[in-house]
Amino acid sequence: MATRDRADEADEAVEAADREAMVRDQIEARGVVDPRVLAAMRRVPRHRFVPAEWREEAYADCPLPIGHGVTISQPYIVAVMAELAAVSAGDRVLEIGAGSGYQSAVLAELGAEVFALEIIDALIEPARALLGELGYGPRVHLEAGDGSLGWAAHAPYRAILAAAAPAQVPQALKDQLAIGGRLVLPVGTWDQDLVLIRREGPDEFVEERVFPVRFVPMTGAAADYVE
Repeated sequence: MATRDRADEADEAVEAADREAMVRDQIEARGVVDPRVLAAMRRVPRHRFVPAEWREEAYADCPLPIGHGVTISQPYIVAVMAELAAVSAGDRVLEIGAGSGYQSAVLAELGAEVFALEIIDALIEPARALLGELGYGPRVHLEAGDGSLGWAAHAPYRAILAAAAPAQVPQALKDQLAIGGRLVLPVGTWDQDLVLIRREGPDEFVEERVFPVRFVPMTGAAADYVE
């Protein structure tokens, strides 16, 4: 038992060093400055959110397959989206496309109450179980649903983040954003941009295109709308 415990401790030390290098070289060096986001990225064990066959690449600067034709986002993108969302402790946040639960865990580390939707049923129970095992369960409410319709029962949200790209911003997401809130999502079909939308009044939205990205398309009702 003692030998196994020492091996586990050694593995944890290596993984912590890998996370530190990921934050230093991939995220902080590329302009993410929010200390709370950087700390959250250092704490969340990304390797637990990828399939076993990809764990050696868990802290690489790239997205990785998690099955069912979808991926876990590149660490830099996760950090940028969290920083753009400007989440504070106690904020109610909607996440679209929870996948394996990694972004949910990062948001929970920031102190948010996360309402996460995933349209692929097979991903939900594994993500829910892992989030619970890692202690994020009380802060993350994960359900099956069409993210393009939002989750009106818990609106308004201080922040909304989406990990899939609609051709146009779904009106439901704008409607469910609190005044003063931020919506962060990729938008486009072949050419996509990461977009930040700030709601400054009941009918006043300010949109900023951040940089080009490549995400899987948003499905569900969002697929009915094309550019």
